[in-house]
Amino acid sequence: MNGDGHDAPGLLEEEALLVEQILSGEKDLFRLLIKRYQQKVHAMGLSFFHNQEDAADFTQDVFIRSYRSLASFRGHSRFSTWLFRIAYNLALNNINRRREYHSLAEEPLIEEGPEQQALKAAAAQAVRSAVEELPEKYRICVDLYFFYGFSLREIEKITGFPENTVKSHVFRAKKLLKEKLGDDDS
Repeated sequence: MNGDGHDAPGLLEEEALLVEQILSGEKDLFRLLIKRYQQKVHAMGLSFFHNQEDAADFTQDVFIRSYRSLASFRGHSRFSTWLFRIAYNLALNNINRRREYHSLAEEPLIEEGPEQQALKAAAAQAVRSAVEELPEKYRICVDLYFFYGFSLREIEKITGFPENTVKSHVFRAKKLLKEKLGDDDS
């Protein structure tokens, strides 16, 4: 993926061809898709479930469901968009029972030295606190946009929110975060 959230040219076609080959009987090739997206799906699972065991179960469930539904992938969008729609719906179904969601921004950062560690920890805590205060619908859109690199249109496909609503949620979240983080300076 490049900096603007879009895959390199040809990836859409490559993945559509890969799906076609899997559906034609080369089932072992599905491991390539798992390898490509396993970490991101697992990270989404951690955002929702907050522990490795549940995130691992979630990741496995996502790939089982996507494999079983592979024939419904039409190649009109990136495979990752289709896969994350499955993941998002599965997470929502599970989380509705638990009613909790935590942003990837809430995850601790890996620091290097003591000075850098102190600065990063303070900044990370300020961002985590600000993100935690966002409404859930804003946090989800912000995560998918900034941490996963999905476009507004892809987030629409994943969450079911209209693209303009996604855009509005991201805009409002950024505004709220700026206000919240700016308040600490006064």
